[in-house]
Amino acid sequence: MQDMYAQREELFERLMAELDTLRRTGQQYAENEADYRKALRIAILEERSRGTPVTIIGDLCRGREEIAEKKQLRDCAEALYKASSEAIMALKLRIKTVDADIKRTWTSGGEETYRLSLIHI
Repeated sequence: MQDMYAQREELFERLMAELDTLRRTGQQYAENEADYRKALRIAILEERSRGTPVTIIGDLCRGREEIAEKKQLRDCAEALYKASSEAIMALKLRIKTVDADIKRTWTSGGEETYRLSLIHI
C-alpha cells in the first residue's frame, strides 16, 4: 500500500516537472512563431518592392533559407510543446489509475489486488 502512495507522489512530481516543461516550450514556441512571422513579413515587403508578382511572393519568401530555418525552429518548438502536453495527459491518466488502485485496496479491507497495467510511463 505504501508503494502505491510513493508511486502516486512520484507521478505528481513528474507531472509538476512536465508542467514546467510545458511552460518553457510554450514560451519558446511563441518566440519562434514571432521570429518567423517577422522575417516572413520583411521578406514579403522586399519582394513587393522589387515588383515580384503577388501570386508567387509567398512561395518565394517561404523558400528562402533563413525563412525556412525559422519555420523549422517554430515547427520543432510546436512539436515539443504538443509532446509535453500529451505527456501531461498520460501522467494524469496514470495518477487516476494509481488512485483507483489505492481506493480499491482500501475498500477491499487492505488486501492488495493486482491488475494488468497497459500504461507505463
